Amino acid sequence: MGLLFEKIKLALQKRTGIAQQKKCHAMWVAKGYRKKPKVTFILQSHNKSLQICHVLPKLRQYEDSEIIVIDDGSMPEHTRRLVAALTGTNEFLLRANDLFENVTYDKAIRLANGQYVALMQDDDDFDGIDWVERAVSLFKLHPDMVILGGKSGLELEFVAERQWAHGGSSQAVGDFCFVTAVNRAPMWLNRNLFKRHLRHINFNFAPFQFDDYELCARAWLSGLKVGWYNAGFHSLTAGGMRLYNNEFTREQSERNGRLLYNMYVDRQEELRKRVGLAAQSKD
Repeated sequence: MGLLFEKIKLALQKRTGIAQQKKCHAMWVAKGYRKKPKVTFILQSHNKSLQICHVLPKLRQYEDSEIIVIDDGSMPEHTRRLVAALTGTNEFLLRANDLFENVTYDKAIRLANGQYVALMQDDDDFDGIDWVERAVSLFKLHPDMVILGGKSGLELEFVAERQWAHGGSSQAVGDFCFVTAVNRAPMWLNRNLFKRHLRHINFNFAPFQFDDYELCARAWLSGLKVGWYNAGFHSLTAGGMRLYNNEFTREQSERNGRLLYNMYVDRQEELRKRVGLAAQSKD
């Protein structure tokens, strides 16, 4: 019945012209939509709209950009707050519900138009926008680098006794270096290289945990590079995985640690060799 009333109402509005809004092409142009921004910021949010609203003005300082917020929470007030906050022409909200970051990040990358994509978390904070300009300059300097991490640069460790792999000792040196793996966040992507060679975050690691390490290993074995720099991030609050999903995180670590081991244990020497050669070429 409600659909019938809506149909009658819209028919009357069409006939009388009441609903017509005086829009034109010039108004659309004036919105200033960027078809090909330099950077896309993708922020994962699980019931942390206040934290997202805190960093939005900072991200807007980098004008040649777009912002995609993934609302992956379960509380409607956060969705309402994000809708109200994302007022820019190049600002978008992607609604999900407890799908976690493997699937939702991958979906958002598909929506992105930026040349470079920054995957971020809802507890990330930073001062200024230098970390963005530095990342863009590093991508230009290393055109075959597909991933750049700003948090930790790690060796992948393969534990034979447990048949388990994880991000191990730090490989981060200086203000930039090539590393075996990085973890989020921020985790930058050269979007064109990602689309051509990596295509997707590995859904076998869904809903979360160690898919970032797998992506890095796959990048090296595809002939691309993974770098690390110090983005200077600090935490606004406890991360969602620690806050809501301690037991689930342990379960996923065990599951995906075994999966990562089985996929790459036979290629760990090849990984080390490729990282080593990249480090030598940088020097």
